Amino acid sequence: MRLAFMGTPEFSADILQALAQSTHEVVAVYSQPPSRAGRGRPETPSAVQILAEKLNIPVHTPKSLKSHEEQEKFRNLNVDMAVVVAYGLLLPKTILDAPKYGCLNIHASLLPRWRGAAPIHRAIMAGDTETGVDIMLMEQGLDTGPVIWEDRLPILPSDTTGTLHDKLKILGAKAIVPALEGFVSGGLKPKPQSSKGVIYAHKIDKAEAKIDWSRPATELRNHIHGLSPFPGAYSMVQDVRIKMLEAKIVEGKGKIGHLIAKPMTIACGDGQALQILKAQKAGKGPMTTEDLDRGLQLPLGTIFT
Repeated sequence: MRLAFMGTPEFSADILQALAQSTHEVVAVYSQPPSRAGRGRPETPSAVQILAEKLNIPVHTPKSLKSHEEQEKFRNLNVDMAVVVAYGLLLPKTILDAPKYGCLNIHASLLPRWRGAAPIHRAIMAGDTETGVDIMLMEQGLDTGPVIWEDRLPILPSDTTGTLHDKLKILGAKAIVPALEGFVSGGLKPKPQSSKGVIYAHKIDKAEAKIDWSRPATELRNHIHGLSPFPGAYSMVQDVRIKMLEAKIVEGKGKIGHLIAKPMTIACGDGQALQILKAQKAGKGPMTTEDLDRGLQLPLGTIFT
C-alpha cells in the first residue's frame, strides 16, 4: 500500500520506523513545523521530521491543513491509507476522506477513556491501574472513531509518564502493521466506542505542577509520577524550587509538608509519607535525593511549601 504518515513527537517516530520497515511504501510524511526552544535559539525539527529525512521520505510541515492548496496537495498523493499519531493538527473532512481506506489513528489509552491531548499523564494522575494502545478509524470528532485494535498494559506503582510512554510506543509500533493490514483485508472490523465512560485528557497546565502536601500520599505519588519528567511536579524548600520526579509511599507520621526522615521523606495529609527517590533542582539535571541532599543539607523538620 501507498501510505502517508502524520506525526510529530518521539512517540510517533517509532511507529513511522515500523511502517518504513514493512512491505508498504510511506510516500509522504507530515509533521509540525520546526520550533524554537527559546529566543535566539535555532529552529529544531520534530523527531518525526528528523527520522523521515534519514529515511529519504518527503516531509511536509504546513502550519494548517485548512487551505484548498494543502488539501489538494494531500489528495494528489493518491495514498491508500494515512496513519496519524500525535500529529497536533486537526484533519479536515477532505483530508480524512482522501485516502482509499481512510485514516488510522494510534491513541495511547483505552478509549473512550482519556480522549484528547494528554492520555498518559491523566491515566497515572487519576490512579488508573491499566492503560493501553487503541487504533481507530478516524472521523471528525476528537478520538471518537471506531476501534479496530486494542492492546492492554498494566500501570505499575513505579510507572511515570516517561516510562509508560516508552512502553506504549513499543506496543504501538508492534501493532500498526498487522492492524492496518487486517483492516484493509476485512479481517478486523471497526467496533464503535461506548457512549459510557467518556473522559477527556485535557492538556497539562503548568499550574497543576504545584504539590499540595495535605493530599493523601497515594494521590501525591500519582501526581508526581504523572507529571514526570515534564513539566515536573514541584515544591519550594528554602527558596529553592525542587521538581519531584519519582516517589514511593512509606510509613511515617509528622507535620504535613515537613521533612521527617532521610533520604527526603515528607509527611502527607493522611498520616503517611512520601519518600522522594529522584528529584531535580532548578538549573540542574535529575539526581537521586541522596545526591541532592548532600548539596542542600536539609535538617529534619524543614518545611516543603
